[in-house]
Amino acid sequence: MSEKDFPEAVQIPLGIAKEWKERFQEDNTPEDPKTKVTSYLIPRKTLEKVLELETEVVRAYLGINDEKLRTLLFVGAKLDEKTGKYVDVYGQEGSVFAKSADNVEGGDVVYDGIRPSPPF
Repeated sequence: MSEKDFPEAVQIPLGIAKEWKERFQEDNTPEDPKTKVTSYLIPRKTLEKVLELETEVVRAYLGINDEKLRTLLFVGAKLDEKTGKYVDVYGQEGSVFAKSADNVEGGDVVYDGIRPSPPF
């Protein structure tokens, strides 16, 4: 993918986002200092979508996507007054995905579209 093909906000079904997060947590591949990710390009639309959730804060999870690239997965979070902890608030699926078992209409989504730097 070239930088010209930089995406808009991308909706990731919650089930897939959980797989990407687990993949990151289980990854113990040594990083080459020449290609070690030091930053991320984040589409404005991704930030706008998560801010539309109107939560107090935003949480970013680390993940490894299906292209084997490290990514950030954004969700809103709001304080649970009973526990004093922040709980995740997800967006709702739009028309980006075809329907599947992991991605039913109206399912929860997180927001991606991020590109690691390097290589982007």
